Amino acid sequence: MSAAVKSYAAVDLGASSGRVMVGRVGPDSLELTEAHRFPNRPVRTPEGLRWDILGLYGGVLEGLRAAGQVDSVGIDSWAVDYGLLDADGALLGNPVHYRDARTESVAEKVWATVPAEELYAATGLQYAPFNTLYQLVAARSSAQLAHAERLLLIPDLLTYWLTGEQGTELTNASTTQLIDPRTREWSRDVASRLGIDLGLFAPLRRPGDPAGVLRPDVLEETGLRGPVPVTAVGSHDTASAVAAVPAGDERFAYICTGTWSLAGLELDAPVLTEESRAANFTNELGLDGTVRYLRNIMGLWLLQECVRAWGDPDLGALLLDAAKVPTLRSVVDAGDAAFLAPGRMPDRIAEACRASGQPVPESPAEVTRCILDSLALAHRRAVEDAQRLADHPVDVVYVVGGGTRNALLCQLTADACGLPVVAGPTEAAALGNVLVQARAHGLVGDLAGMRRLLTRTQPLTRYEPRGDAERWREAQDRLTLR
Repeated sequence: MSAAVKSYAAVDLGASSGRVMVGRVGPDSLELTEAHRFPNRPVRTPEGLRWDILGLYGGVLEGLRAAGQVDSVGIDSWAVDYGLLDADGALLGNPVHYRDARTESVAEKVWATVPAEELYAATGLQYAPFNTLYQLVAARSSAQLAHAERLLLIPDLLTYWLTGEQGTELTNASTTQLIDPRTREWSRDVASRLGIDLGLFAPLRRPGDPAGVLRPDVLEETGLRGPVPVTAVGSHDTASAVAAVPAGDERFAYICTGTWSLAGLELDAPVLTEESRAANFTNELGLDGTVRYLRNIMGLWLLQECVRAWGDPDLGALLLDAAKVPTLRSVVDAGDAAFLAPGRMPDRIAEACRASGQPVPESPAEVTRCILDSLALAHRRAVEDAQRLADHPVDVVYVVGGGTRNALLCQLTADACGLPVVAGPTEAAALGNVLVQARAHGLVGDLAGMRRLLTRTQPLTRYEPRGDAERWREAQDRLTLR
């Protein structure tokens, strides 16, 4: 291997699985290989739904062992969830899962103190019942929070266990609903009014900042030779994924697909209007002063839950059968909170169709087509709304993440949006993670340089819009009127 090529371990944790990927980066090369993949299975306890954080940490260590010698490590994960530490730095129980029911009806209590309009104007974050702010208000009277000396978001918690160093990475902190997206610092007024102690949070870090080195016991456990630095990356996986959108100079929208679909624009400044709040768009922070202006859509979670309910049939065959089902036969609102919780997903989709007077999908193929049409329609609405609210027209949509493997979804998204879709890379979060580490070591330049390297080295597929644009417009109007 050339001396100019360095290796980076990207720990990329999703809601259903974790992986340790190894990126090898040179001035004009970028290769990504999987070292280890492991499940992420939440556990329902008598107290509620919890993350198996020790199992995840064990998977990270095993992955670093499989990765071999690397020049740096970076960690990204899902957003909003956290672990609490006591005065000795010990974890106070397993982190609560964002799908846990503890935040039900909490928003109304928050808005009684800080009205929703004021909260959005201060933080720019969409309403989601599981935002960290609502979780902390829900936990206000708990013994764990009373005894906590430190709160670490999931990637920061794992970084702490690897290095002994504590910090709060900014892109993930921006999902807490406690950051001002204009100043990129804590919103102290909001926290004070809601009785949230910002002293619980470790100092803010930016992507590319050093986050410590692997502790001696971690080196022994993984067989790595020290020192091995850990680098702060865009630790919210969507921040890393958006950094890996292989766009050039064109005006673009992006859709990060996986368990969730995150659809929106990359902007230079937040959009904090009342109209933006009413449309439930969020302003999360990205690399190099950018804002991820996007809407959360339920995503492939709908299909994942159905596949689980059906006993894990062959997905390829299921998608082939779904492609034969007529377009837009039945659609549901893919952003409806009614689909947030696990369990009975095929039945709940059928019930939603029945309640709206549409044909009820019965076979797995019909339910699958309903889901994919509904996701494409939700992508269309998000891309159209984002352009209007931000006054930022686009010419192309980039789809990155796990949904790029679903050719039918990509084609339907192009059809629905009436715009070309460029799909890839699939492992966008891991690639964005790797490239931030490489940039910290001087191997790549700015965000545009990172994207040029991706364009040259990663396979991409282009889908042109086809079919009847008017049918998609009518379906969108029908869904809006329900």
